[in-house]
Order: sequence, then C-alpha cells, then structure tokens
Amino acid sequence: MRIKTTFILLLLTVANLFAVSEVVKMSSPDGKYMLILDNENTLSYQLVFNNQEVIKSSRLGIISEVKWDSNLTISTIENHTVDTVWNPVYGERSRIVDNYNAWNIKIAKTNSKDTLELQFRIYNEGAAFRYSFLGNKYLSITDELTEFSMPKGTMAYFTPKAQTLHTFIPLLNWKEECERPLLMELPSGQYVCLTEARVLDYVRTKFKLKSEHILTTSMYGKVDEIAPYCTPWRVIMCGSKPTEILQNNDLVLNLNEPSRLNNTQWIRPGKIMRETTLTTKGAKELVDFAEKRKIQYIHFDAGWYGYEYTKESDATTVTLDPRRNPNPNALDLQEVIRYAKDKGIGVFLYVNQRALQAQLDEILPLYKSWGISGIKFGFVQVGSQVWTKWVHEAVKKCAQYELMVDIHDEYRPTGINRTYPNLLTQEGVRGNEEFPDANNNTILPFTRFVAGAADYTICYYKQDFDKLSGIENNKPGKRLHTTPSHQLALSMIYYSPLQFLYWYDKPSEYENEPEIKFFDDLYTTWDDTQILDGNVGEFISVARRKGDEWFVGAITNNDQRALKIEMRFLPENKKYLAEIYTDGNPTIKTKTKVRVSTYVVHSASLLNVQLKNSGGIAIRLVPYTEKDTKVKKYKNQIL
Repeated sequence: MRIKTTFILLLLTVANLFAVSEVVKMSSPDGKYMLILDNENTLSYQLVFNNQEVIKSSRLGIISEVKWDSNLTISTIENHTVDTVWNPVYGERSRIVDNYNAWNIKIAKTNSKDTLELQFRIYNEGAAFRYSFLGNKYLSITDELTEFSMPKGTMAYFTPKAQTLHTFIPLLNWKEECERPLLMELPSGQYVCLTEARVLDYVRTKFKLKSEHILTTSMYGKVDEIAPYCTPWRVIMCGSKPTEILQNNDLVLNLNEPSRLNNTQWIRPGKIMRETTLTTKGAKELVDFAEKRKIQYIHFDAGWYGYEYTKESDATTVTLDPRRNPNPNALDLQEVIRYAKDKGIGVFLYVNQRALQAQLDEILPLYKSWGISGIKFGFVQVGSQVWTKWVHEAVKKCAQYELMVDIHDEYRPTGINRTYPNLLTQEGVRGNEEFPDANNNTILPFTRFVAGAADYTICYYKQDFDKLSGIENNKPGKRLHTTPSHQLALSMIYYSPLQFLYWYDKPSEYENEPEIKFFDDLYTTWDDTQILDGNVGEFISVARRKGDEWFVGAITNNDQRALKIEMRFLPENKKYLAEIYTDGNPTIKTKTKVRVSTYVVHSASLLNVQLKNSGGIAIRLVPYTEKDTKVKKYKNQIL
C-alpha cells in the first residue's frame, strides 16, 4: 500500500485575513476526472470528465445547527494518494484496486466556532464526497443541500421506488423523487450515474428535481447523531458508454470500511431454491433435488411460523400459516434440517421484520442451535435513520451467530456487505416476482446493479405457462415474458452471491432437460468480471471467470437481435470447449425447446448470435483437451 501525503496548514487571524485559496482543483490519478471546488460566493463544485463538463457549477452544503453553504472560509487542506489492492471475502472480482487522490478540506463559518470538513476522493472510476462533522457536539442534520446541475437536454432513467419500472424522461416536471442509482445520458453522448455509498447510520437519500436540469438530494428525514460523524458518500460515475459504469461498480465497495468480521470462513455463497409445500415430504424431495442439481441451500419462505403480517406470530416455533398449509403437523423442520445436513445442504429461513424486531435476540441463538445457515429478512422498513441503523445492527448480530443474510423488499445496497460480508444479497429490484418484460431486464444492469448484488429470483419451468400458482392473497398467477435461455443467462449476468433458482418451480417439474446443466455448473461469485457490450434497454453481454472456467451470458429486450460476442477475454493460444445454450425451435423434444450445442473456440473466435424476442444465450467455457475429437471447431455459424 502506498500513501503519499501533502499537508497545507494556514494559521488564521481573528479576521480571517489570510485564507487558503477559495478554488481547489482535484483530479483522478489518470487525469480523466477533474473536480473544482469553489467557495468565492457560495460553496459549489463542478465536474469535468474526459475534458468535458458533465456537471455544471452546483451547490454544496448541509444544514445542522449551522447552515453550511455560504459565508465560509477554507482553513486547511490535506491532500494524499492511496494506491492499494484488497481481496474481498467474495465478489464479482477476487482482486479490487483501490486507487484515488483525496482532499480533506476544513471550512469555518463566519461567527461560528464549529468546523466542517469536506472529504473528496477522486478515483479513475468516479468522484465521491461527503460531509464530516468534527468535535463532539450533538447533531441534528435537517437537510442536505447537495445539487447536481446537469447540461440542458440531459435524459434520465427514472424510477420512483426500488421495485418500479424505469422510464426514460428529461429532467423536467418530475412529480416524484427518483431512486438510486440514477443513470443519465447527456446530450454529448456521455453517461453519468449518481448514487451513494456507506449508508450505515444515515437516512435514505433520493434525488428530486429542484428546477429544470438541476437535481438535489432529498433526505427521508432528519438525522440525530453525535460528532465526530460522517455522512454517506455522494458518488458520481461517468462513462463514454454505459458499460464502463457497470464495469467500475467496485467503486461503491471501495468507499466502505473493510470487513469487521474476524472469521469469515463460515460465509459460503451459493445457489438456493425455495420450498413451497411446507411439508416434510416436499422439503426432503427438494433436498434430494438440490443435492442432485448442485444447489447449496433450500429456503423456507413465509408461512412456516404463522401469518407473517402480525407480531403475534412466533418465529421461535413451527406454526404453519393455514393459508399456505392447513395441516398444522405437515412440517417437521428439525427432521428436514437433519436430513439436509446429512446431504451437505444448508437451510435458510424467512422472517418478517415484525418478528425480527420483536424476537431478534431470542431467535438468533435458537437458529444457531437448530443448524440454520441464514435468514431472509422480509418487508424491512427503509428510509429513516432508526430503521437504517436497526437493519445493519441486525446484520451485525447475525454475524455473531454465524448466520448469513438476504434482505428483501425496498432495501438497496450501498456497499455495506464489504464491512459485514454475511450480508450476501438483497432485493430492491423489479425482479421476477413482478413479472417484468425483457426491456426491464436490459435496463437493470446499468441502473440497479451499479449499486451491488440483487436477489432477482430466477425462474425457469413455469415461464411458458399462462398461470403461476400464486398463493399470496389468492391472486391469479401471471405469465413471465422472457424465454428459457433468457433466464439461464440472467443467472450469471445478474450478480447475487446467494442466487435463487427455479423460483416458482417444484422438483417434480424437472423432466431431464439437458440445458439444466448450466444451472448445475453455475457459480455465484467470481474471480473476474468483464462487461463485454450493451446499451441501456436494448441488450447486454457479460463474461465472468471462476478459476479457469468462463461463463458468458447475453440477453436482448423485447426485440429480436443479432449480436457478435468476441472471445478476446480468453487467454491467447489456449482452446476452450464452449457449451452453448440457445432458444431452439419446435423440433427440439423438450418442453423448454432449448438447444444445446458444443464447439471448440479460442480468443480470436467471434460468435454470431441471433437472439429471439425477449431471448438470451448462455455459454460455459472450459479448457479443451484433445481427447474429444468429435467436437467441431466454431466456424461462423449463427447460434
């Protein structure tokens, strides 16, 4: 690790006659980003990327007991550089570069004894800043004044909530706030993404339109704390293509603190499948299926301890919700856990926040004694400082009992899983439970997945059925709008260390379809990830490596599409066996109609792919050995 520090300190007179320059220029190590801080009238900044202004002069400031936006003086500036590498417990990459130039700028307010520090980090991947309150005073932060003044003509991928659709609209006449991350396309053709990192004990902050082309942060409510205290990082990422922003999403992790867990050997990401019958027989059949299909966990969803929407339900007991199974003795959970353990399969349990809040300290040692692997938090409250602190404290407590966590519903990640890596994944996405179309699925990689992993709940067998057996509120089921190969590809395009598969399915629906081998072979964490190509709302192709195996996935929107997938990510002078899964035709004698083909490829290969409407392609690549002489070399066929 290399850190170079320069410190400029100026003693101020009572009248502040000798202030540090009111304009500070900060740049990334590669010089592509330039952030200019200006304090001549009001506190403001502007951002330049690749010699183009991407954010015009914009206001900075925050309100606590003092309104920190004007009548300020820069008193000291500290500048240093960090250039290091760290290895996450798991991730999209096994090696993460953390290289940035930092500026800590202390400012004083006229007629006030308080001091505020502005902290900036300028990476090659983006720019970030936050407000740091010094001293030991009680704080009541009531508003954050941070603005983002965008060039006229900027368009945004707007969504008001974590699980709603994105719409492509101008920065004009918004009636609602916008969720994070917010991706925008500038008139110059460049892309800007606004998000936040390390929201550990603050409030959720969305974006609202102050006036035409000027966005401002919108706090959920006030924050009460004691100094010293830092707000979350405001993050700005830019790219000449949207794929560049997704490729650089490790920036969110870099802005969080290292793991606070001394022992992480028990944290084991993997694949997981939901148990839907709430019976001992059905659960054991699922365990057998999981063992056969190389799935690491099974999951008992809502209903195993009673009606989830009431605090009266007891999450320390197996008391079946009669809406889901009218036989109160149908499930022997302890027997299922024993049976699963004998076969090397772990068990996750769903618990609604009502029960979590009331019984957390009781259920954690209990579930540990049962041999439970993890908990899926349900319907968590998000937004306020109280609930933000509560959910992260709950994750921390789970780690004390070696329990992994999946947080569902509106919670969105900000990189906290670096600090508490037992937080494997979270929902906060318009996933298969909402029955989205392929247009939605080709927007999410460039918006939601910039923030981190998402539990999208991959589906498979029931996607060609007119109705799904929905048990929630007795609503009729709906139909998925994508092809089988689209779902296969999503399982590796959409990063989730705990990847749910076969969300609406039962083991009995499996009929020896050969393409299920792709799910069998799939990993959920990776050594390398490369975003190959893509356009927002149109298509995306991704390559991921685990050891010496590569997986490639591509999906299109609602339209059919011809793609070319270059194999340049493969090592030179080395052949690979490509197992290719594509949407087939009526001549294929399976209900899914997925075609499986095998070719020999290398780094110079260029695959020609014809994707069906709402379709996809999934590929597994393993080093080729000459023992199988029957495999053909790929020669420009249309897949």
